[in-house]
Amino acid sequence: MSAVAKLKPAATAPAPGATITALPPPVGRAPALAGWAKALAVNVLPPLVVLLVILAVWEAAFSAPGSNLPAPSVVWADSSDLILEPFYVHGSQDIGLGWRVLTSLERVAYGFGLAAVIGVLIGAVIGQSVWMMRGLDPIFQVLRTVPPLAWLPISLAAFMDSRPSAIFVIFITAIWPIIINTAAGVRNIPQDYRNVAQVLRLSQIEFFFKIMVPAAAPYIFSGLRIGVGLSWLAIVAAEMLTGGVGIGFFIWDAWNSSRLSDIIVALVYIGVVGLLLDKLVSVIGRVVTRGTSEA
Repeated sequence: MSAVAKLKPAATAPAPGATITALPPPVGRAPALAGWAKALAVNVLPPLVVLLVILAVWEAAFSAPGSNLPAPSVVWADSSDLILEPFYVHGSQDIGLGWRVLTSLERVAYGFGLAAVIGVLIGAVIGQSVWMMRGLDPIFQVLRTVPPLAWLPISLAAFMDSRPSAIFVIFITAIWPIIINTAAGVRNIPQDYRNVAQVLRLSQIEFFFKIMVPAAAPYIFSGLRIGVGLSWLAIVAAEMLTGGVGIGFFIWDAWNSSRLSDIIVALVYIGVVGLLLDKLVSVIGRVVTRGTSEA
């Protein structure tokens, strides 16, 4: 009698328990907002506190009757319209400080633009030759120390017009740091870069745009940053003497009319615009050099 054995499934070891890992909580906006708040507190709060302290000291020092300079409260009472309405137009000469700043910036754009293009080209040529660098560098060092207003009589005699004379003063003031820094940057290009250019048989134009400009860009933008500051300084000084509707002439006209509050407001405009120009060149330098520029 045959027995039929039932096949039973073999006993299997129990499967190990699966480890369940909790998903990380979704990243909310709180950390990002906290980072922004921290950056804002680090970069904005200290200057704001210092500004408030300066205004408080200024108010306390010149609030007495008969003070030579107006207190901040007096400046606001006398010249608040220049702050709240920078673009009003009441006549050919009676315009807001915003329009005057734009007029000055137009002249700066022409003069500084020419200085940037010509200065970079001349600096690149001089940086390629040791003898040109040794021969011209002392001359450049002497010319760059000449004050901007010292060039004004020569420019007026040459152009016989205030507008091109002011542009020339900007150009001649801003070009020297651009030339000097560009030449220094070209001189410091690594020899390996030059060897690669020789191996690839790059032309002079290709070498200029593909090797020279990228390698010397940090030096170039350092010179441009100095040059734009000198340009803004030069146009304000030149407009005091050449006249017109620029911010410099406004300060001189306010002085002749004993409007000290207007002068103080104009100085604030000049400082803020100068800061913005400096930051603009600095940002462009960081973008072009991909963060290698210290400008």
